[in-house]
Amino acid sequence: MEPDLFTAAAEERQEKDPASSPLAVRMRPRTLDEVVGQQHLLRPGSPLRRLVGEGSGGPAGPSSVILWGPPGIGKTTLAYVVSQATKKRFVELSAITAGVKEVRAVIDGARRSSGAYGRETVLFLDEIHRFSKAQQDSLLPAVENRWVTLIAATTENPYFSIISPLLSRSLLLTLESLTDDDLRGLLRRALADERGLGGAVTLSEDAEGHLLRIAGGDARRALTALEAGAGAALAKSESAITLTTLEEAVDRAAVTYDRDGDQHYDVASALIKSIRGSDVDAALHYLARMIEAGEDPRFIARRLMISASEDIGLADPTALQTAVAAAQAVALIGFPEAALTLGHATVALALAPKSNAVTRAIGDALADVRAGLAGPVPPHLRDGHYKGAEKLGHAQGYLYPHDLPGGIAAQQYAPDKLHGKRYYEPTRYGAEARYADVVERVRARLRGEPPPPRPPQPAAGESSAPAGAEGEADSGASGGS
Repeated sequence: MEPDLFTAAAEERQEKDPASSPLAVRMRPRTLDEVVGQQHLLRPGSPLRRLVGEGSGGPAGPSSVILWGPPGIGKTTLAYVVSQATKKRFVELSAITAGVKEVRAVIDGARRSSGAYGRETVLFLDEIHRFSKAQQDSLLPAVENRWVTLIAATTENPYFSIISPLLSRSLLLTLESLTDDDLRGLLRRALADERGLGGAVTLSEDAEGHLLRIAGGDARRALTALEAGAGAALAKSESAITLTTLEEAVDRAAVTYDRDGDQHYDVASALIKSIRGSDVDAALHYLARMIEAGEDPRFIARRLMISASEDIGLADPTALQTAVAAAQAVALIGFPEAALTLGHATVALALAPKSNAVTRAIGDALADVRAGLAGPVPPHLRDGHYKGAEKLGHAQGYLYPHDLPGGIAAQQYAPDKLHGKRYYEPTRYGAEARYADVVERVRARLRGEPPPPRPPQPAAGESSAPAGAEGEADSGASGGS
């Protein structure tokens, strides 16, 4: 909302006594040139540059924009910079507290301001994904007719959380996560800048590294922790923020974990090996260490997807689906909520039945290809659609499986050098047990032999787990791989 009497008084007090404001507020950029990161959105002629008056207006004036990205990477900051730099009337609403009534009041005020004074209005709407469809609909006339220039911020995927008509009338700008270098520069500026700590304290190298880890790419969190550490150091009459002081101030121990060194790979390896060994508790421990140390959640999600294929495979075909869904969710929500998603996937993979049969199969097949065991494709499998293919004997004698009983044709598929070679040897663990039965029957049919007898089916009430699986098809963990 536009400042009322109390808001104006608070802002006047902050101007007279800047130290009364949090460090994260004091260090807000005043111009786009001071913004940390997001350089892909700050090029000359970009929508944000034009919003603050750089570049042409008129019919080529700036469109409404939707800023999408995880918390703490600069969405509100960019809106604040626009409010400071633009000569337009600036109004801020939060979708948490505002409704259609407040939106309409802003739009009516914008039309009056434009008609009476020729002054345009910029509306910053935070957390727009919290608006219902009807509430978002109320913005459409104002955006379409440019009664307001909308800057909307969201942490959720706008393709799911924002109505299509509003998306089509706005530019979607995706903000990138802040890098360690971005945050390092911000911390050092806050230490030296008069608006920040003004050189009152310094920051040790290991404390800086810890700040970067606990920040997790969130500038607000980094500055809040720095302010807490500085306050603790000054209270003890220390001129430097040490790791010990910082830990005491933020009540969070520094996890020994170098994202670029051995610890990165050692802990990641321990996570995967614990999942492979079906030790769910150890797996959760290593996952927690990676999360607490500020590991990139996308890296963890990638390792889980690999584990699902490498160590579980067809023993539980849903494991890869779970891991992929977790990776997609992590990309959408980020930390801290991503910890729940990664924990969900880790528990599911650790307790799933295990099989590396597919891993061995593709490994053996690749080894043969690299060793030169290939040979020409059998003539009846070659492409026969182009002119002259028939004269070359291509596709001649090919048996179309769909025309045959059972959908399997007794014919050769592999090159001569590999005819009869077996790569896939399924286990009897979990769901892969049924593949073990199927593959033997199919191979027999391909050779033109009668299929082997089906294994006896359990009587009503008996366990359906195949012989040798020891109940693993039902209970999950295989106890071996």
